Amino acid sequence: MTDRRPRTALFFDSGIGGLSVLREARVMMPDWRFVYVADDAAFPYGAWEEDALREHITRLFSVLLEDYRPALSVIACNTASTLAIDHLREVYPVETFVGTVPAIKPAAERTRSGLVSVLATPGTVKRQYTRELIRQYAQKCHVRLVGSDNLASMAETYMRGTMIDEEAVRREIDPCFREEEGRRTDIVVLACTHYPFLVNRFRKMAPWPVDWIDTSEAIARRARTLADEIETLPGKPDAPDLAVFTSGFPGPELCRLMQGFGLTPTTLQGR
Repeated sequence: MTDRRPRTALFFDSGIGGLSVLREARVMMPDWRFVYVADDAAFPYGAWEEDALREHITRLFSVLLEDYRPALSVIACNTASTLAIDHLREVYPVETFVGTVPAIKPAAERTRSGLVSVLATPGTVKRQYTRELIRQYAQKCHVRLVGSDNLASMAETYMRGTMIDEEAVRREIDPCFREEEGRRTDIVVLACTHYPFLVNRFRKMAPWPVDWIDTSEAIARRARTLADEIETLPGKPDAPDLAVFTSGFPGPELCRLMQGFGLTPTTLQGR
C-alpha cells in the first residue's frame, strides 16, 4: 500500500542559509506546507569530522522523519548534500530526498574565458563529490575551488540584521578572481546556500564583474518536479509553516526573521 502523506516539504540546513532555497520553492509549490530545519546546534558543519557529521545528520533525520513525516526532504546545504545524501537514501530508501550540489556543469557551459571559481565552505571544497563533478563536466576549463572559513557565519550575522565588515568580505572572495594570459575569471559558483544573501556585497567588493551562479531556483525546480511525481494528500489548511531550531527556541531577532519568511519558530517536537 502506498504511503500517502500530506503535502509537507522539509528543508534542512546547518543554519539559516537554506532559506534562499525555501524562498524559491514557496513560489513554485504554493499548495505545500513547509518545515524548515536549522541544525544550529551543530553549526558550522565545517568544524566536524566527516564520519561524525554523516552519522549526526543521519541520526537527526530519524527524528525529523518521525516527527514531521515529510513527503519530500530538501537538503538545502552543499556540505550536507555532498557528504551525506547518498547515505541518507540508503538508510531511508522509501524517502524522497533532493540534494544541493555545486553548479559546476552550468558554469562550465556558460564560461567564455574558461576560468571558473567555486566559492564554498572548506567541507564542500575537500569533498571527492565536488572533484568528481569537475572531472565529469568541466575538463575543458580551469576550476578553482575556494574554501571560505568565514562567509557562512558572516551571512548568518548579516541575516540577523547586523552589519558586516565589507573588507572582510573582500578578503574572503579575492581568491576567486584570477587573470591568466589576458583572460579573467568570469563565473563564480555560489556553492553554499548562505552565500546568495551576501551576493550584493560580493558584487560591490569584486575587482571586476562576474556572473554569480546561485542554484536556489534550480533546486526548487527539482523539488517541484519530484513533488508532482509523489502521491500525496492535501495538507491541513490550518497547519502553519514551521522553522525548527535544534538548539532550542530562537531569540527575538531570529523569530522576526523567520516570521518574515512566513514561518512559525519552534524547536524539535517534545525534545
